[in-house]
Amino acid sequence: MANKIKLQILEDAQAVARAAVAVLAEQVHQRPDAVLGLATGSSPEATYAELVRLYREEGLSFARVRSVNLDEYEGLDGDHEQSYRHYMQKHLLGAIDIRPWNTFLLDGMAVDMAAECRAYEERIRALGGVDLFLLGIGTNGHIAFNEPGSAVDSRTRLIELSEATIEANSRLFTRADEVPRRALTVGVGTIMTSRRLLLLATGESKAGAIAAAVEGNVGAQCPASFLQQHADCTFLLDKAAAAHLSR
Repeated sequence: MANKIKLQILEDAQAVARAAVAVLAEQVHQRPDAVLGLATGSSPEATYAELVRLYREEGLSFARVRSVNLDEYEGLDGDHEQSYRHYMQKHLLGAIDIRPWNTFLLDGMAVDMAAECRAYEERIRALGGVDLFLLGIGTNGHIAFNEPGSAVDSRTRLIELSEATIEANSRLFTRADEVPRRALTVGVGTIMTSRRLLLLATGESKAGAIAAAVEGNVGAQCPASFLQQHADCTFLLDKAAAAHLSR
């Protein structure tokens, strides 16, 4: 199957954010009740800040938008400052006019994790699927928390985080033993059902993963490589993240 990933290589992280916001804003204008899939981490922060600015200064409304998030740590409730619910409230959801009842995140404190995952898949189906999923990429090629070894047809589930991911996340926690070892994540298969995908990557630390995802063989060793098979997937990269690409 031909590689379908579209690449935009931009000057810097701010240019990546501006390009991402243009796509997201266009999606909301075209379909005011769009279902947006949202990512966390450092990559989308500038994008979310620009979306908040568009809401406050240019009247971009999210009043009818529905959102679903990619993942959440096991064992962290929504008030924990390192939970992804807290992250989303801080960086986006709490600063725009989206209705709280239209924002969906996995519950890291669920009593029955398997039931929580099944319900989340059903929620996405009930919303009519995701119109646009915003993605980041891990240094090991993970998308959401689909670590190497994840299958292309995987669905929302509880997953053991790799040592590389735990190490990368440790900078956000005071002590090493506070870093969650497991997380709930939508699956690669769940991501692939989205009508449109937009992956953001900035910085030299992501260059190896980007090269593997875009130019490497498609397979579970680099879950992001499965995106080569998606019909409408765009990677927005700064020059540093694109540094290892040969084309």
